[in-house]
Amino acid sequence: MNIGFSARARRGAVALAIATGLAVGVVSCGGGGDDKKPESSASASASKNNGSGPSTQEGQSQDPIAELRGQDGLLLQVTSADRDSGGFVTVNGVLKNDGAKSLVIPSGLRGDETEIVQHGTSLGGATLVDPKGKKRYYVLRDTDGRPLTTTGLTTIQSGQTIPVFIQFPAPPEGTAEVTLQLPTFSSAPLKISD
Repeated sequence: MNIGFSARARRGAVALAIATGLAVGVVSCGGGGDDKKPESSASASASKNNGSGPSTQEGQSQDPIAELRGQDGLLLQVTSADRDSGGFVTVNGVLKNDGAKSLVIPSGLRGDETEIVQHGTSLGGATLVDPKGKKRYYVLRDTDGRPLTTTGLTTIQSGQTIPVFIQFPAPPEGTAEVTLQLPTFSSAPLKISD
């Protein structure tokens, strides 16, 4: 019994020594975090200067090209609608709460398709309508059925903005003017840039 006890005690001592060594290593490696603080605060202040909108991609302006008004002060401001070479259109913008109180993002924004509903609150119910071609384009999905749009939307505080994106199949090359529709929001005309 004495041999078994001393073997367990040695194993415990070795485990304690390894854990202590790892803890010291983590603490000593973690000390360099002060060097990175100016970078993160510089980028945070840069994003504050630009507002809470999405980051600018390829020199696009942050001025809205379209606005869709929703219930209780929700507002979707579209900042770009770009045709990509891969055969899709990416719509970027910000979801804003212009109301006086915080709001729960309506689950209706995700639409009612079973495959999209399984992945939580999103903008999966959005559509692009080509009035000339008389076609409606639904949000693209990945191989697991997740919508290619901003997901995980829960609540939005009064005055808060959340950067959002939505990807659709691209209409034919000659089609530049479409209508963006989002459940519970007004519709808005969009011009797709190439």
